[in-house]
Amino acid sequence: MPQTKILMIEDNSSDVFLLRRALNAVHKDFELEIAADGDQALRFIHNGGGQKEAHPCVILLDLHLPKHDGLEILHAIRQNPNLKHVHVMVTTNAASPREAEELRRMGIECRPKPRDLEGVQRLATDLIAICNGSEISA
Repeated sequence: MPQTKILMIEDNSSDVFLLRRALNAVHKDFELEIAADGDQALRFIHNGGGQKEAHPCVILLDLHLPKHDGLEILHAIRQNPNLKHVHVMVTTNAASPREAEELRRMGIECRPKPRDLEGVQRLATDLIAICNGSEISA
């Protein structure tokens, strides 16, 4: 059973593929669980994925998703007693001023989606560092 569990809430299969490859290069002992839209993410949050023994060490959340937006998903995560303390990192290509303010108010790290392989590799390294309780790159 992998020790490092990451939940990626992302509708772009290319982003999922690239992150999985980058994670594999950085850390072999991981589980990357995928929720491809807002419905799948909410099912994970409200069902078994939120149980203490099954919760991820970090959640990578795309801000713009089909069916439910990232802010709605984020509020559901923060209301789940087993997930509310899990580190959440939001990625987006564009956040509205309202979205950016809401994320700041909630103390959520928001990053631009990586646009190249080096950026994906840096993201993978940072996710593993978060899971290990280490410092992440600036």
